Amino acid sequence: MFSVPTRSFSLSRRRFAIGAGALALSAAVGPAFGASVDSFVGGVWAEAKGRGVPRKIFDAAMGDFAPLPKVMELTRKQPEFTSTVADYIGKRVTDGQSAKGRDNAGEWAQTLAAVEARYGVQGEILLAIWGIETNFGGYMGGTNTVHALATLTHGGYRADYFRGELLTSLDILAGGHVTAKNMVGSWAGAMGHPQFMPTSFMKYAVDFRGDGHKDIWGSVPDALASAGNYLGGFGWRAGETWGYEVKLPRNFDYRHVWSATSASLKDWAASGVARANGRTFPRDSDTAKLYMPMGGSGPVFLVLANFGVIKRYNNSDSYALAVGHLADRILGSKGFVSAWPSDTALSKGQRSDLQTALLRKGYDIGSADGVLGPRTRAAIIDWQSRAGLLPDGHAGGRLLAALGS
Repeated sequence: MFSVPTRSFSLSRRRFAIGAGALALSAAVGPAFGASVDSFVGGVWAEAKGRGVPRKIFDAAMGDFAPLPKVMELTRKQPEFTSTVADYIGKRVTDGQSAKGRDNAGEWAQTLAAVEARYGVQGEILLAIWGIETNFGGYMGGTNTVHALATLTHGGYRADYFRGELLTSLDILAGGHVTAKNMVGSWAGAMGHPQFMPTSFMKYAVDFRGDGHKDIWGSVPDALASAGNYLGGFGWRAGETWGYEVKLPRNFDYRHVWSATSASLKDWAASGVARANGRTFPRDSDTAKLYMPMGGSGPVFLVLANFGVIKRYNNSDSYALAVGHLADRILGSKGFVSAWPSDTALSKGQRSDLQTALLRKGYDIGSADGVLGPRTRAAIIDWQSRAGLLPDGHAGGRLLAALGS
C-alpha cells in the first residue's frame, strides 16, 4: 500500500466562467436597476467606443435594451445543491442521450477526427460535453446574450465580472462572428453549442470551417473545434482517458481517498485495486487518484489528469463524471458495474448536524461549520470502524441517521 500524504483533500467547488452551470452564484446581489437605463447604456457605449465597437453594432445590440426581470430573479433563486451524484448522472446520461451521441458520432465522424488530430481531444469527449451542455444543440438557451449580461451588470450582480463579459460580447459582434439577433444563450451569458462565456469565446473559439467567422451558434464544426481548443489549452493529454471504474480490495484504507493519494495505475493494481469490468489497465504508467462519489459500497473510480481538465469546463466532480460516463456510453459501454447505493446528499445544515453528533461523541473536530475537512473525515472513519460499518469516511443521509441512533 502507499503511504498516506499529509496534505488534505480539497472538496471545494470553485467555478470557472465558461458555462451557465459554471458560474459562481453565491455572490451578493446589489439593488436591482439602481441607475437609469439611459445613463447605464451611455456608460457602456463610452467604454465600447473606446474598444473600437462601431456605433451601428452597438445600437443593434443595446439600442432597445430594457432590463430582463427574469434574469435578476434567477440570481436570487439558487437553491443549495443537495442531489446525489447518482441523481445528477441519472438525469444527464440516459439511453436516449447515449444513442444521440452515437448518431452524432457517425454524422460528424470526419469533423471529430480532424478536431482530434489538431487538438488531441477524443471525439467521444467532445460529443459528451456537447450533449450535456446543450443536448447536442437541441437547446442552447433563448436569451439575448447582450441583454442578459447588461441586465446582470445594471442590476449590480457581480457587476465588474459581467461588465467585462458584456463589453467582450460587443467585441464579438464587432468582429462579425454573429449578429446581435442570433447571439443567444443562457440567462447568465453562456453561448452556443459549447456554452462559452464571451471571454472564453475570445480566447478559445476557432473558425474551423475557414469562412472567416467563429460561429459556435450555427456551425457544429466550429463549436466542436472550439471545445477541443479549450480542453487542449488546459492540458488535455492526447490518447489518455478520463478514468476507470474500479473495485477496492478488502480492508482497504479509505484515507487514500480523502488524502487524494496519487500513484501510477501499476502501483494501484499492485495494491489490489482492479478495474471493475475485470480488464487490465491499458496504460499502467498513467497516474491517477481515487474518486468515491457515494461511499465504498457504490461505484468508485480512478481518475486521471484529463478528469481535472474536464473540470476546467465546469469545476464539479459530478459534471466531469457525467461527461466521462457519457463518453464511455457513446463508445459502447453499458454503464457502471457497481450499483449506486440508496442514500441522500447532505445540505450544509445537515453536515453541521453530523459534526455536532461527532462532537457529542467526543471527537475533536473543531466547530460544526458544515465543512467536512480532514479531522471530520478521520472522525467519521474511526466511528464507522467502531460501529462495525464500512469505514469509508463517506457522509450521507444514512451516516447521519446512524450517528443519531
